[in-house]
Parts: sequence; structure tokens; C-alpha cells
Amino acid sequence: MSPKHSERFPVAGAGLGLRRNLVGESLVTGDVDFLEVAPENWIGVGGRSGRWLRQHTERFPFVIHGLSLSIGSPAPLDLQLVTAVKHFIHQHQIRCYSEHLSYCSDHGHLYDLLPIPFTAEAVSYVAGRIRRVQDMLEQRIAVENVSYYAAPGQEMSELEFINAVLAEADCDLLLDVNNIYVNAINHGYDPYSFLCGLPGGRIRYAHIAGHYDEAPDLKVDTHGAAVIAPVWQLLQQAYALHGPIPTLLERDFNIPPLPELLGEVAQIRRIQAQVKTVQAHVSTTG
Repeated sequence: MSPKHSERFPVAGAGLGLRRNLVGESLVTGDVDFLEVAPENWIGVGGRSGRWLRQHTERFPFVIHGLSLSIGSPAPLDLQLVTAVKHFIHQHQIRCYSEHLSYCSDHGHLYDLLPIPFTAEAVSYVAGRIRRVQDMLEQRIAVENVSYYAAPGQEMSELEFINAVLAEADCDLLLDVNNIYVNAINHGYDPYSFLCGLPGGRIRYAHIAGHYDEAPDLKVDTHGAAVIAPVWQLLQQAYALHGPIPTLLERDFNIPPLPELLGEVAQIRRIQAQVKTVQAHVSTTG
């Protein structure tokens, strides 16, 4: 049985991103506590793949993480996509919908996640678009802190920008721990201080993933490698600050055999259990 989720979180425990190359694999309860898909990759999919997805959405709690809403784009919102996502949410009893706090289109897809300028004008623009999506879906959404490699027109810090968007849009946060680590190296800030500055009450769940070391001072968020020790440590710090947040492993290419993926999912569980044990000890002895 999957652990019971709290009112604060839509799911509980340790999850896995379900990729199309896993079609045919049979996950069982006990392997993972929840699953995530990108809705754009599954909307309208039928046949064997569609049946396989339905088998899993009937057995596991699901969240979805969008790829192409392009919330910061100068182009109009894709309202047809929002409508399709709303139908997908109801069709598969999705617990949470998240998207990237970035953009990937301008009257055509750009095949990358580009940074939104950290400006007051961008805060207002993006927050308005998030509120529009939430109104259409009739539910809150979460936005993810993203990795970025340039900060054009920067007027505030990344942390100030994220917090301002969350407050003005009144939306939630998908906490990506690896992205904090990558950005901290690339842009020279302290990842723990960044974690401390986030509004824990808005966090819905977390992502953890691997990255590529281009150079000692340049990390590239690829989701194509195993999670490294400093990122696991940062996840533990996130739990110590904000509680044992439901956390999902992402792996998008160089995907190893399923048992290896499940080994990393089990590592999430171990860290969650360690933090719960410490917190329980503190509460009984404090």
C-alpha cells in the first residue's frame, strides 16, 4: 500500500518519472509510492501504450509535469493545451499538475527551457498567466524552479523572483533539488541559504535527478545520470527544513534497467525515514 498523503501534499513517499521506454515493464505497489508523466506525451495515446498507462493510473497515485505550457512566453497561452490537460487530469485522477517556471516557445517551440528575466514586470506577466491557467483548470498548479545558464535583464535574485511569482500568482512550488545544486555552482550562491528562503508551505512535491559536469564551475541539468552524493545531501537538508517532502526521481536518457532506477527510489525512502526518525526523536525529547 502507498503511504497516506497529508493534506499538505498531494502524494506521499518516493516516486518515479514514468517514461515511454518503460512501456511493457510492470511496476508493483511497493516499488514506488507514486508516478509522474508529462501529459503532452500521453494525451490522446491509445492502443497498447494507452492501456498500459491506464493500468498504472488505476493502481498508483499520479502527478503530471508539463513540458510545453511555456508560462513565460511572449506568445499567447495555448488554451487548447490547457483544456486537454484538464480532461487528462479528470480522466486519470491526477493529484497535481506542475509546469516549469520558464518558457519554451514564441509562436513555435524552441526545444529548450529558456530563463524568464528576473524583473518585476516579468513577475506580473507570469503571475497573470498562471492565474489564468488555474482559473481554467479550476485548481492550483505548481511551478518548478528551473536550471538556467544566463540571467538576461536581471533586476532581482532568482530566489526573490520565484517567491514573488508564487505570492502574486498564489500558486504552489515543485521543488527541484538538483536544479538548486546546478544553479548554485553555476551562479555562485549557497544552496542551503536558497532552500531556507523558499516558502515551505507552498511546496507540493520535489524532483531529484542527475546532471553532467561540463567543468568544475559549470554543471548541466541533463537527467541523464545517477544522482550524486552532494545532491542527496541537499535533499536531506530540504527535508530537515521543510519536512520529508514527497520526492520523485527523474531520468530522461541513458536510462538504466528498472532495478537500478528503483534503487535510487529506495534511497529517497531511506533519507525520508532517517529524517522522520530524527524529527520524532527531537519531538519526544525536546
